[in-house]
Amino acid sequence: MHSFLFTVAGIVTACSAFSVTERSSLRLPSAGLERIQQQQCLVGSSKFNSKPKPNRRQCKSTKLWSSSAVSSNEDLLPGISVIDDANDVISEQMGGIQDSAYFRLFCVDILASCEYMPQELFECYSETCEVYPVDDDEVPNSIRTADFQEHEFELDGWARWDMPSNDYYDLEEFPEGYTGYDGSEVWRFIHEKIAFKRYDYNDDHWKADFNKAVSGIHSLVSAQITRGIQEKIDAGIEFTDDEVWRDPKTEFDRRLRKGGEQPMAMENLYFAYMLCLSAASKAKDKLLADCQNGSIDDESAAILKGFLALPVLCDPAVEVAARKLHDHALDSQNNLWEARMRTRDLLRIMNCVQCNKCRLHGKIAMLGLSTALQIHLGRTGEGGDPNRIHRVELAALLTTIHKFSKAVEYCKQSR
Repeated sequence: MHSFLFTVAGIVTACSAFSVTERSSLRLPSAGLERIQQQQCLVGSSKFNSKPKPNRRQCKSTKLWSSSAVSSNEDLLPGISVIDDANDVISEQMGGIQDSAYFRLFCVDILASCEYMPQELFECYSETCEVYPVDDDEVPNSIRTADFQEHEFELDGWARWDMPSNDYYDLEEFPEGYTGYDGSEVWRFIHEKIAFKRYDYNDDHWKADFNKAVSGIHSLVSAQITRGIQEKIDAGIEFTDDEVWRDPKTEFDRRLRKGGEQPMAMENLYFAYMLCLSAASKAKDKLLADCQNGSIDDESAAILKGFLALPVLCDPAVEVAARKLHDHALDSQNNLWEARMRTRDLLRIMNCVQCNKCRLHGKIAMLGLSTALQIHLGRTGEGGDPNRIHRVELAALLTTIHKFSKAVEYCKQSR
């Protein structure tokens, strides 16, 4: 019987901004085989390939075989394969729109108090974990006005974002990275208090799906950490005494590989990624409207339109995660208030993160997941109205998709 929750030993998770590439020697043999088969699918017979061109069924079989290194869930395997094929394009386009103020500026209460556990005062003296607000004139009036106009929320809603103020933070200026911060106490609270108990991994219940999605965010952070360690090594930057995790291969194997402390970590990563991609598809009209009314600059709008037109967003294999969540929720829709309450808790527990850069990126990732759940489920399980989603929620959703794309890119190279 599998559990969704990371074992307490496995929660010793530093934050990579709540948290490059691994060496080729870390790749499993299947990665090379997958590339060869993909080339055969594209070029067939050539001087490099004297064998007959394999048919689509053979190519699909090879991709699913490679995906099985990630998941044994036959329902998710086709979607994982589709995402792997499209992820490079997703990552490139999501990286492109991050230049837009719409997607990189967030008003966050960095100094909010922790309400869930007693903590000793910890000051973030290291440059790796500190963040500073941008100058007031760097925030477009359209964004400031939209955030102030959209500050209202439902007491029983999916999210309760920080109230707008003059303090906006720029993700381009403070990108995610390995900080050495140990977020184990916060993750322990999430898995032991916020996640639902007494539900097995493969239970047909929305509470099991919720747990998978939350664990998917944990896997996202684990991938960010491991990638950040590798990036630091590649840049020749020395580790500080506080940065105890220094071997990316060891950390990847421990945190993300099937034989590690949490065997379902990679599957959960893809499950949560699928939910976010499908949510973006459902929010397409709202995003296009913001492109049309000038809320998003023309250059970023052109990139965003290309992303929203990608087949992967509405591929039935990718939509399977959202369909399962939806169908399970309809079976017990009267209890969905529990999910809304817990997503609010996921946002507020980020105030207990004592690394400011980690707190910033953690809040955005949790809001991104909350927005996806809000779009897919609404209040009754039938789904929410994407046109009522706020600017900051859409920005968090797309930013979280970018985080997932980078995490999957790194995991593909490493596994």
